[in-house]
Amino acid sequence: MSVDVQRRLDELRASIAHHNERYHTLDAPEISDADYDALVRELRALEADHPELADATSPTQAVGGPISSTFAAVEHARPMMSLDNAMDADELRAWAERVGRGLTAATEDAAVGQDGDGDVEADSPAPPVVEYVCELKFDGLAISVRFEQGRFVQAATRGDGRVGEDVTANVATIADIPHRLSTDAPPDVLEVRGEVYMTRSSFDALNARAEAAGEPHFVNPRNSAAGSLRQKDAAVTATRDLSFWSYQLGEVVGARAGEFATARHTELLAALAALGLPVNDHVETFSSIDAVVAHCLSWQERRHDLDYEIDGVVVKVDDIVQRETLGSTSRAPRWAIAYKFPPEEQTTLLRDIQVSVGRTGRATPFAVLEPVFVGGSTVSMATLHNEDQVQVKDVRPGDTVVVRKAGDVIPEVVGPVPSLRPAGSVPWSFPTHCPSCGNPLVRPEGEADTRCVAPDCPAQRDQKIAFFAGRGAMDIEGLGEQMVEKLTAAELIRDPADLYTLQLDELTALDRVGATSAGNLLASIDESRGRPLPKLLTALGIRHLGPAAARVLTAEFHTLDRVMAATPEELAAVDGVGEVIANTVTTWFALDANREYLERLRSGGVSFGDADAAAAADVASSLSQTLEGRAVVVTGTLANFSRDEAADAVIARGGKSPGSVSKKTLALVVGDSPGSSKLTKAESLGVPILDEAGFEQLLATGELPDGTA
Repeated sequence: MSVDVQRRLDELRASIAHHNERYHTLDAPEISDADYDALVRELRALEADHPELADATSPTQAVGGPISSTFAAVEHARPMMSLDNAMDADELRAWAERVGRGLTAATEDAAVGQDGDGDVEADSPAPPVVEYVCELKFDGLAISVRFEQGRFVQAATRGDGRVGEDVTANVATIADIPHRLSTDAPPDVLEVRGEVYMTRSSFDALNARAEAAGEPHFVNPRNSAAGSLRQKDAAVTATRDLSFWSYQLGEVVGARAGEFATARHTELLAALAALGLPVNDHVETFSSIDAVVAHCLSWQERRHDLDYEIDGVVVKVDDIVQRETLGSTSRAPRWAIAYKFPPEEQTTLLRDIQVSVGRTGRATPFAVLEPVFVGGSTVSMATLHNEDQVQVKDVRPGDTVVVRKAGDVIPEVVGPVPSLRPAGSVPWSFPTHCPSCGNPLVRPEGEADTRCVAPDCPAQRDQKIAFFAGRGAMDIEGLGEQMVEKLTAAELIRDPADLYTLQLDELTALDRVGATSAGNLLASIDESRGRPLPKLLTALGIRHLGPAAARVLTAEFHTLDRVMAATPEELAAVDGVGEVIANTVTTWFALDANREYLERLRSGGVSFGDADAAAAADVASSLSQTLEGRAVVVTGTLANFSRDEAADAVIARGGKSPGSVSKKTLALVVGDSPGSSKLTKAESLGVPILDEAGFEQLLATGELPDGTA
């Protein structure tokens, strides 16, 4: 047994050392954080069960990884330690219990010492009160920044915890880090620890530049930040838009050092902010571990609300004296722990690469995966985007791949783990013919997408129907892709218009479709007949015409017939439409086949919009545009207009009726019981104030009455 255990220990130690170098030194990890954490946890468990096989050189006794020879070495005055992890609420509570036991034992030892005879008095000291401080766990690169006499002089990576890499020139390009502290009397030496990271928006911009230059995409913000910080040329780092958060002190030397020996960590963060160092806003304190758990779970749900990536919450004991009592292990403090969020990256086997054809004919490669739980759900398929992305990532069937699923984003394959690629593997080739209809696939020159252009392609037909029934379109519950395939295979429908002729007996004749589910589907189809026009416009699947443009077209024209009758110039003139959408819309409506399809929808009882609203719009358009482009605000109660009617009267004459007063407001109309804030603001800005009679004159003439205040 011990031979097998020793063999597994050796395997784990070698594997973890390899991945430490890939992550910390080369900024090119081969496995996900979750898989790495699993290896470390297994190694720690084995070492705990077999202390006789302990090894001082084990990765569990080290921090970080080896430093790169590219940069000069910097020895840290105080070690830059790592953090232990809690993977769930139970492990977080277990850590809090250890903290409590450690502080209680120290208090009792002190009491025994004071008693003098070695006996603990009958009434033992009360359990210590622990205040916890919670900070976000940034997914970046830990660094040390050193100031001497208030001036920035050096920056170093964590490295192995004792020795890091000198990245001073690169860190000097980060705008968040001041070159001089905001104080006239700084300590002789002030070393600050924190995290260099890249925001999501900066990462997206970086990838956009890479794509424009024909270069491979960057994998994720963390690796991009680390790679940017380790550029040989600091000018390259300066183009990467890196950021920094400070969260801890290292060495402090000099007359003012005592000022930073604060009683609490939260006070220290305030002191760092006062010096001009960036401190994250999301720092909170709690007096119970239950409140800490609730806070961590809350951020787990909100992790994508930020413009930077976080992978957990760091929980610390706030009291500095209690921290000193608890101390540290060889690699991590006992007074802090990182609550890790469920992984959004995992590794799994890529079984196959297949191609799906969408409603527009676009052929999209996707990965068929060994099912893996990632980002809160089990994933068995993931997008590979297009032919170029498959080639850039060089993923192949049989590869072990990293899969990412951030929030509600569609799962994607990040890349392969080259060291685990099977022998004899060959690159995957994009198919030349449509997997659905067998016709040749076409990739237009200058485009990234490959398409099936066959008009009778079954895959395109099914996807168009499923899109029409989707939640963002006509929202027909129970009409998913599988039901669509059943209906088309039975030749009951060939396009969405046929849905409105389906009969109950036709549906129940299908395999595994009962009377109840068939009735529910027919009821949902019937309900869809009355969907608002923006839903129908979206459901038609006209290229470039999305929900937003559908809404503004409806607001302008009110009925589908009026949209069809509009010229390209009239459509393009609608704010939010433009020439591209206008041209695709008019081209689509000009096709006889599409016109015939629309008439079948009309015959099926599908609503084509609000004719009454269109008539009202015609009346409004006949009014003189006396207020074109000008804003009139109404407050209080008018005798002859409701609030909405007053706003409509302004808009019908080409004006705007915002809810607040500004310098651009033409006039404020004041009725009975007006809002005092609007009136006060209008008076302070010198905006003319009208009564109802003045408002009616303004509507008629577009001119302010004589003598208006």
